[in-house]
Amino acid sequence: MYCNASKDSCNTFEARCNSTKDACIMQRIYIRRHFLYLRLKSVKELVNYNTRKTMKQKQKLKRWSGVLIALGVLGSSFTSCSSIKKGNDLPVVGKSVALFDYFNYKGEDDVYISNPLPGDDYFYNPILPGWYSDPSICTNGEGDYFLAVSTFTYYPGVPLFHSKDLVNWKQVGHILNRPSQLVNMEGQHVSGGIFAPAISYNPHNKTYYMVTTNVGVGNFFVKTQDPFGEWSDPIMLPEVTGIDPSFFFDEDGKAYLVNNDDAPDNKPEYSGHRTIRVQEFDVNADKTVGPRKILVNKGARPEDKPIWIEGPHLYKINGNYFLMSAEGGTAGWHSEVIFRGDSPTGKFTPWKNNPILTQRQLDAERPNPVTCAGHADLVQTREGDWWAVFLACRPINNTFENLGRETFMMPVKWSEDGFPYMTQGDDLVPVIVRREGVKRDESATFGNFEMNDGFDGQTLGMEWMTLRAPATGLYSLSQTPGYLTLKCDSVSASEKKVPAFICRRLQHHKFECSTRMLFCPQSKAEQAGILLFKDEKHQYFLAVGRDDQGECISLRQIGDGESKVLASVRLDDGGVLTDLKVVSRGTHYDFYYARQEGVWYVLCRNVDAGYLSTATAGGFTGTTIGMYATLK
Repeated sequence: MYCNASKDSCNTFEARCNSTKDACIMQRIYIRRHFLYLRLKSVKELVNYNTRKTMKQKQKLKRWSGVLIALGVLGSSFTSCSSIKKGNDLPVVGKSVALFDYFNYKGEDDVYISNPLPGDDYFYNPILPGWYSDPSICTNGEGDYFLAVSTFTYYPGVPLFHSKDLVNWKQVGHILNRPSQLVNMEGQHVSGGIFAPAISYNPHNKTYYMVTTNVGVGNFFVKTQDPFGEWSDPIMLPEVTGIDPSFFFDEDGKAYLVNNDDAPDNKPEYSGHRTIRVQEFDVNADKTVGPRKILVNKGARPEDKPIWIEGPHLYKINGNYFLMSAEGGTAGWHSEVIFRGDSPTGKFTPWKNNPILTQRQLDAERPNPVTCAGHADLVQTREGDWWAVFLACRPINNTFENLGRETFMMPVKWSEDGFPYMTQGDDLVPVIVRREGVKRDESATFGNFEMNDGFDGQTLGMEWMTLRAPATGLYSLSQTPGYLTLKCDSVSASEKKVPAFICRRLQHHKFECSTRMLFCPQSKAEQAGILLFKDEKHQYFLAVGRDDQGECISLRQIGDGESKVLASVRLDDGGVLTDLKVVSRGTHYDFYYARQEGVWYVLCRNVDAGYLSTATAGGFTGTTIGMYATLK
């Protein structure tokens, strides 16, 4: 046994387990009783916390209440890997299988604690914290707003949020929720897959469209007349090269598609030289028609050699056509620029005061910095005012962006010469925004919050994701009701395949994640626990497994073709239940484990959180966390 963190706490646990035989037996009984007590306690807390408790949650509480009452009988039979009690609804742990009882996530960012909202009609930025990048928004003009974001190679693809007031958002599904809509995902890096979905509503045929890029396939769109239901299978756009397509439906019934494409004649004058192009779209034939035309070459100020003009959107406002695009790349120089013209096919003239949104010129040492702002979309309310959604980052120490690019929202202003903008000069993207007349719900998506999943349903909640495909053969919610059953699989999270990894986004710099796991590893290959995942080469794995001496808990830092053990402790109590916990302090992670109620032991402290940041790993996604089981 060794531990690079708290030596005293590790030695204390070892001393308890290496005491006399009688004391060890009593310790095991104590562990078992307290685990059942904690089990009851956690279920009670879950029911009290979630006012929308299900019947299965009530049954789960009642079942474990009965188990606790019967503890006088059960306590004398300590549950071990070799002998698992089958009566009284206690689960049986199968070979190469881990059972997860619950998963709890609690965000505790200082910025929200230090800056309470002044009233019910205020909200926090980001409105969707955590990796919700490339937001796009639309309305049907009847008070319904829909927002979609990128998912890259995660499954399901493109979460869809709905709101009646732009402040209170609720996820209502995923636009790409079938394997037939997400093809050729295996083999792609986690930052491949689905780029920059753009959602639009066509009032002429009352149809919603979502158009996007699958890096492994090409550009395509799906459509529906019921955004709360199923969307069509992909309709390919083979003539549209490049990325970031977006539809525009004009008042006269015509439709257009704009997107980011190569330099003219595919001859870039410098790295990052791109164009914005337009082509007419036939809504009846579901295909582009006519010639493709360049609307913007290089960017808003071509003489400055701007890079990566992308993410375009077309609008018609007060008789004028506006073309809005991101510019400057996805890092600190990111921005949004605007052009105006008399026709959707140009000519477009850039605004003299571009960019209309950026934070690149601000002091990096300012408190609570928001950086990388850009990739915006606009929407008009029924009251006539305009709002913008866009991505931005909240770095720690002005460098590390573990959460990825998040969704922000702020009101649009108008210049004297008739151009929309969000920031000018030293304007800050606000952390607190007011939308007058709109009352914030208790179930808001922003700020600090706690979420607990007891796995009592028939399907996973909408916050859960897998990599590249559904992974339906690797997990089950019905095999052992009330538990997430996860199979140890030969595919690892370091491969560009489909591992046994059920994850959710990290949404706060300071957070606490915990889970309870029933697991009996029979070989050194079997491991299960909590995985923090940035990409295939940047991970932390807090796992129960086996080594040459027996069962152990370890923390591994997984890199490019290597895995380094940062800490490890032997488990000599013969138990099957383990609590695991990750606590983030922003710049560092602390890892804990428990084998009895309320007695947490430090496995490793002060682990570098920056290892999972975009500054270290690159890429377009944020960090995810979840339950993972593997044979590697």
